[in-house]
Amino acid sequence: MKLIRFGEPGHEKPGILLDGKRYDTSAITRDYDETFFTEDGIAKLQAALAQKPSLPEVPAAIRWAAPQVRPSKIICIGLNYADHARESNMELPKEPIVFFKSTTALVGPNDDLVIPKNSVKTDWEVELAVIIGKKATYVEEKDAAGYIAGYALHNDYSERAFQLERGGQWVKGKSCDTFAPLGPWIATADEIKDVNNLRLWLTVNGKTMQDGNTSNFIFNVNYVVAYLSQFMTLLPGDIISTGTPAGVGLGQKPNPIYIKAGDVMELGIDGLGTSKQVAKAYQP
Repeated sequence: MKLIRFGEPGHEKPGILLDGKRYDTSAITRDYDETFFTEDGIAKLQAALAQKPSLPEVPAAIRWAAPQVRPSKIICIGLNYADHARESNMELPKEPIVFFKSTTALVGPNDDLVIPKNSVKTDWEVELAVIIGKKATYVEEKDAAGYIAGYALHNDYSERAFQLERGGQWVKGKSCDTFAPLGPWIATADEIKDVNNLRLWLTVNGKTMQDGNTSNFIFNVNYVVAYLSQFMTLLPGDIISTGTPAGVGLGQKPNPIYIKAGDVMELGIDGLGTSKQVAKAYQP
């Protein structure tokens, strides 16, 4: 299944994407949140849909929302592609680099990107997001796939000056409002044949900047899930963003390129759809 949400901010409803059309499932399930995943909501929704209920179609003009309610945490993996580590002039990590992204950054896949106040180095990062399906603590790598509900497209926007030049942890450059557009949908795990072999790409104003493949992960999806579970409990609905390939603005030669108002970022991953954000200047 492809889980979607729709509607204006604060008034979103759950739905599914079927044969290219969106349908409202709010009569079947309350929303796609921690409770939904905890209570085996995917299986229950599949069973309900097998009865072929009459579902209202969502008009095409209605906003695509983030495909899940704000999770308990967004966990990110840094420098998980060797080519991106090299372009960032950083050593290949011996263990996954872990940082957090504030859940208040989460927005719909096609919502505007707001360049933060005082930003000079806002950057793009196309990433595969993993959605946790059940509580995970001290998971072994061989069992990790059983804890995954699905996958989604994510743009891990970053403000490089905040991240790298102002001390402390990377989270400062990762958590600004609108810095986590997710979706357009969550593809349940059974929809993705090989999550470690997916093409992912991103363009800026029509020019291809990133074109990579998850086969180039330093640490693959199951390893990352198992690894994180050694340090924290992963809750149903948690998002793990698995890193970005080469081609970010920071790594452009001879000089970095950063996002300015009016720029248009489009991105996609095999099986997980595409999204589009237009950059807007911060307005108080």
